[in-house]
Amino acid sequence: MNQIVFDGAMAARLDAVYGARDVLRRRRLVRAALAAEPGEHVLDIGCGPGFYAAELLDDVGPDGSVTGVDLSPQMLALASRRCAARPNAAFHLADAAALPFDNAAFDAVLGVQVLEYVRDTMAALVQMRRVLRPGGRLLLWAVDWSTVSWYSADPGRMRRVLRLWDEHLAHPALTRRLAAVLCGAGFEEVGFEGHVFVSTELTPEAYAGAILPLIEQYCAVRSGLDAAEAKLWASEQRQLAERGEFFFACVQFCFTARRPA
Repeated sequence: MNQIVFDGAMAARLDAVYGARDVLRRRRLVRAALAAEPGEHVLDIGCGPGFYAAELLDDVGPDGSVTGVDLSPQMLALASRRCAARPNAAFHLADAAALPFDNAAFDAVLGVQVLEYVRDTMAALVQMRRVLRPGGRLLLWAVDWSTVSWYSADPGRMRRVLRLWDEHLAHPALTRRLAAVLCGAGFEEVGFEGHVFVSTELTPEAYAGAILPLIEQYCAVRSGLDAAEAKLWASEQRQLAERGEFFFACVQFCFTARRPA
């Protein structure tokens, strides 16, 4: 696995992506499924630049709190600035598989596109269960990259690009077994719902438009595809969009569960 490095440049790029239309849609779906209430204490694992934290602070109100953890100091700096005026927000450098919090410290835990990057899924879930209070809620959002349907006049090159992109993840198709792993980690009331993200336009507002530059940059420096071929792939997608022939679709899954009361 050759994971993306979430340095300052990547943090700034993702900060802009979080304002895209499809990403806003995803945040609305996550907030609705989590249903945070006033006074609750919420943990956001892999909090990134803090967009979820900022919105969840409105849901929990002044008597609740939101705590974010991330492995990127640059992401945490963005999140801290975004929530600087909110005294009930806190951010920590921490690993999902080694959370630095007391048992039963939170009413709800969420992680959006996080577990795909964590090699030891069970260890992370055990930690999430530990820090949840009895009856507390867990929400995990994951993209199943095996569901991607992406048109190209050169399907062989498209397969190479998507195969390389899979390498930046520990688990590109985690959703296939996540429900069973959640049960194995001691969670109950496990449920999930799939949400289709489709675009026929290559715009930064769409999920595909937001991730295309990231994929191009990542694949350009990986073995198996040189920079010229990565550029050709991205150029073809832009040309398809100009001709009205662009098409992208994928399924993203929202998993919910509870720690037994």
